[in-house]
Amino acid sequence: MEHRKWESVDNLIREVKEKLQGREKLSYLFEKCYANALHTTVREPADGGTYVITGDIPAMWLRDSTAQMRPYLIPAKKDPALAKLIAGVVRRQFFYINIDPYANAFNETANGACWDKNDLQRNDWLWERKYEVDSLCYPIQLAYLLWKNTGCTSQFNEDFQRGADRIIQTFRREQNHEKNSSYRFVRENTYFTDTLSREGKGALVKGDIGLTWSGFRPSDDACTYGYLIPSNMFAVIVLGYLEEIEKIVYHSEQMQTEAACLRQQIEEGIGRYGIVETEDYGKIYAYEVDGFGQYNLMDDANIPSLLSLPYLGYRGDAEVIRNTRRFILSEANPYYYRGKFSCGIGSPHTPVRHVWQLALIMQGMTSADEREREDILRMLSETDAGTGLMHESMHVDDPSRYMREWFSWANALFCEWILDICGYKIVRQQSRGYNV
Repeated sequence: MEHRKWESVDNLIREVKEKLQGREKLSYLFEKCYANALHTTVREPADGGTYVITGDIPAMWLRDSTAQMRPYLIPAKKDPALAKLIAGVVRRQFFYINIDPYANAFNETANGACWDKNDLQRNDWLWERKYEVDSLCYPIQLAYLLWKNTGCTSQFNEDFQRGADRIIQTFRREQNHEKNSSYRFVRENTYFTDTLSREGKGALVKGDIGLTWSGFRPSDDACTYGYLIPSNMFAVIVLGYLEEIEKIVYHSEQMQTEAACLRQQIEEGIGRYGIVETEDYGKIYAYEVDGFGQYNLMDDANIPSLLSLPYLGYRGDAEVIRNTRRFILSEANPYYYRGKFSCGIGSPHTPVRHVWQLALIMQGMTSADEREREDILRMLSETDAGTGLMHESMHVDDPSRYMREWFSWANALFCEWILDICGYKIVRQQSRGYNV
């Protein structure tokens, strides 16, 4: 794939390498990972709607494409052309949301390509139609952060406003999934994590409790219980972003009020149903609940996760967040693994005893413990298996046993952390640091 030269990106790479003098491996990893997304995953069609593939899968995920662009917000502050490119990503994301707010991944053109031709999808634009709350959160986040970091507002067009309304209406509809939703997802002859029970409707949840239902997790695995707490927390954050956008950019009191009311309902639902008392850790946030009293205590490497709450900017109960962190970074979390070369959080999406570099990076980004941060940087430096890139996951006893050699999301998050370490900060809504 041909790629443009970005002087602002090259200059930033040089600056970071100077700051990392004496840390040659980290410097090498940053340079290679930072060039990766712009050089290998970004396409710029004539319509201005930037298309971003996830890596080794030739489709654009709403979630991944946002994460892939985040570290480029830093040079975009002084590079209008790069800001325009990122605005093109937002425009394409909202073009897709207006096609189908229940889909998670899309084709560059209406070519009918898809993950599984037997899925219940009816549109040639759709690569996959797994409904994930976070897929509707990430595009709002990117639009907002682009505005706050560069002043760019070209992403706020009619498609954005129409898409924002569809997001609000979808979240509302899924507050009573059982009664109001026609969404179904059935995939035949596959793992139970790749389809939904009850003929595609998913496990029964209690309606009208404030929380909004999600069929799938950010790992693309099916939810055990449909109220996915980290994704609901993410929804609270981006609905706050949307309130500000509607007030300042669109001057829409109605949309501002709708976003605020929905945000408050979801936040109240989290407080009432999302906290569980445990014997060893005290009160912690559940990963998933059904509203009837059943809950799932775990965390998954993919973001939004419980580990990522400070990174997302969620202002929950500080003690509960600390307790939750202790729980998920212990072997009480069924997806926490410890081995010869690494230890951290994995996912049911990948083999047992595989840790995700996304989770290692997030653990470092949200830690106030300098020793813990240095240990994670060392682990990342020693477990790239000679590729110079991050991967999806790796075996804790053998980093050469990794999944997905080309996984741009992990490369981007690694670069975002290194930039943060070197003093290059992404401007956010709250002037609050990551660390808890």
